[in-house]
Amino acid sequence: MAQNSSFRFHKSINCQGKLLSLSTPVIMGIINITPDSFYDGGKFTDTKKILTAAGRMIREGASIIDLGAQSTRPGTHPLSIKEELKRLLPVLKSLRNKFPDQIFSVDTFYAAVAETAVEHGADLINDISGGTMDKQMFSTVARLKIPYILMHIQQTPLTMQINPKYNKVVREVIDFLQKRVYRLRDAGVIDLLVDPGFGFGKTIKHNFTLLNHLKELKLITGCPVVVGLSRKSLIYKTLNKAPQQALNGTTVLNTVALLNQADILRVHDVKEAFECCSLISEIRN
Repeated sequence: MAQNSSFRFHKSINCQGKLLSLSTPVIMGIINITPDSFYDGGKFTDTKKILTAAGRMIREGASIIDLGAQSTRPGTHPLSIKEELKRLLPVLKSLRNKFPDQIFSVDTFYAAVAETAVEHGADLINDISGGTMDKQMFSTVARLKIPYILMHIQQTPLTMQINPKYNKVVREVIDFLQKRVYRLRDAGVIDLLVDPGFGFGKTIKHNFTLLNHLKELKLITGCPVVVGLSRKSLIYKTLNKAPQQALNGTTVLNTVALLNQADILRVHDVKEAFECCSLISEIRN
């Protein structure tokens, strides 16, 4: 793993004309408009509830709201493009109308969904597959000139947690991301972020090992680092609790991530994560 010195780490990203500073860590609030996500599935069942939740997240300090229209929890089969758009578009349109200045991310691995979402007001694409589940994704985000979160995954959501194996997990995850960073840069993508993909084809031990090596990931790829630990199994299984009881554990690991130079925390609980970022920013200063 050689240091990628040809790319300069950007302190801000351009989200469809909205400049998001990353000089201090920021929060991405999760809204899953799905019946089957592992923690909040079925929670946001109508547009009124979604608008209320988004408004609360924005007031509590979310710089980005991330919309997911299909579950990618372990063991799930993918929705079709048509079904994903059927869930996503009415919500995206309502949110964009209600909060015109807010940055909205769409969590999708389909290039066609990404393109349609951008046409209807999405500012950023968050791809859990790192371009492995739709070969058109990289060329699409390059053409759209949209910021892109490149995440590592081993296999697919259906199979990823069936005995995941690595020889050297840090090296393999960073190599996966670095190679794709080069491809995306060559295609013309400027605003690029990386995510090690906690829980996506990793054991609990793999996840904790990656958490301790976020600085290397940031240094080698030259990209801001997004971390999604919120209420995941590495927390609740380690503590022998349910996801609903994993907020305190989430805050602890978010603190570790920030101390290891994470730039964006993707969370269900915005207020607690924002307080965490505020305190860590004081320590950094």
